[in-house]
Amino acid sequence: MPQTKAQIFRDLHQSGNPFILANAWDIGSAKMLEALGAQAIATSSAAHAFTLGKPDLGFVTRDEALSHAADLVAAVNVPVSGDFENGYGDSPDDCAETVRLAAEVGLAGICIEDTALPSTDAYDFDLAVERIKAAADAARQVKDDFFLVARADGVMHQTYDQAEGRRRLQAFEAAGADGLFAPIYGDLAAMTDLCASVSAPVNMLLAGSYTELRHADVAAAGVARISLGSSLARATHRVIFDAATAMFGEGDFSLMRKSIAGKKVDSLLK
Repeated sequence: MPQTKAQIFRDLHQSGNPFILANAWDIGSAKMLEALGAQAIATSSAAHAFTLGKPDLGFVTRDEALSHAADLVAAVNVPVSGDFENGYGDSPDDCAETVRLAAEVGLAGICIEDTALPSTDAYDFDLAVERIKAAADAARQVKDDFFLVARADGVMHQTYDQAEGRRRLQAFEAAGADGLFAPIYGDLAAMTDLCASVSAPVNMLLAGSYTELRHADVAAAGVARISLGSSLARATHRVIFDAATAMFGEGDFSLMRKSIAGKKVDSLLK
């Protein structure tokens, strides 16, 4: 029997052999990334929010996120994972319901973070673990496979240190998380230590100083998955910002010379 997309997605997670989880922000970007070689697509909460004219951190509703995710699932032939913020609620039951709804729209998995959005405060340790346990229990009840990633975002938000981030990820693994994620955890040595401290596959966010690394560097650290987050979307926003600043400020249109041919884009969307 052929593997389902969810089973394929799980098999992509190999510590020391990281695949690139390409975060898209609309149907067009998802289809382009698939055509260019992405083995799996993910939503990005920030990038999706930008398409709605909203800021990042808790302003997109669960229904909006689910509808957006369903659009991407229908548009591509590779697995799709959801960046589902804090599970769209504070309680363990909220997280469990989000898992069930995510599976219903065809997602192969989701991330749930330990941040009490829209603030950057971290949930208390015990509640954070209870939330992941409830989500993991719900994931095991899904008819198809479902890959749950638990995020410890406090190091990135400077609400707790690396030791606490490691403690949380270890507890999340014990609670049933399939994968672990601490965005902007530290330098490559810190990431290497983190990967060695857990058994579950670890995701690394390609942002900040990590963009200076090569794939081989990340593999050697023991990482299993490299996600783009909103980095690629914000790269397109950089082009908009730079071109508009030059046009409206100096009457300079030269940045338009860097645009890609329409026919090339068309060929990637078929």
